Amino acid sequence: MSTSDADGLLAEQLLRLTRRLHRIQRQQMEPIGITPAQSRLLRTVSHYDLHDRPPRMADLAQRLDVVPRAVTTLVDGLEASGRVRRVPDPTNRRVIRIELTDTGRATLRALRSARRDAAEDILAPLTAGQREVLGGLLSALVDGMPERRC
Repeated sequence: MSTSDADGLLAEQLLRLTRRLHRIQRQQMEPIGITPAQSRLLRTVSHYDLHDRPPRMADLAQRLDVVPRAVTTLVDGLEASGRVRRVPDPTNRRVIRIELTDTGRATLRALRSARRDAAEDILAPLTAGQREVLGGLLSALVDGMPERRC
């Protein structure tokens, strides 16, 4: 098998694994009542919650690499479910910031658990040693890529 054939096979295997992981995660998220895009937005808001003041919609759009309108739709849905709230900026009344609610934090905890369960399902066939090797290989691939934002 040539190198390009082997690389093509690896790429196909990675794509199949990614699709399987996404399918399992969607199944895990369904009882939580949240979409993958909403999950990503919640994780992004929580990043600001830990390190900075709550983000503006524009901050979220930039961080997620989406158009602001997409963020508005996601925030509307998360706000309707009580997971985030819009709050005025204390220093600029024209600016609205997005912060997590207690329900949003509880949802994040449930999502972390769902992600761990999904990972365990995917990794079940591997031994501890194989998982360690895989972790090193994945780190090498991720660290070798241009920075992307979650």
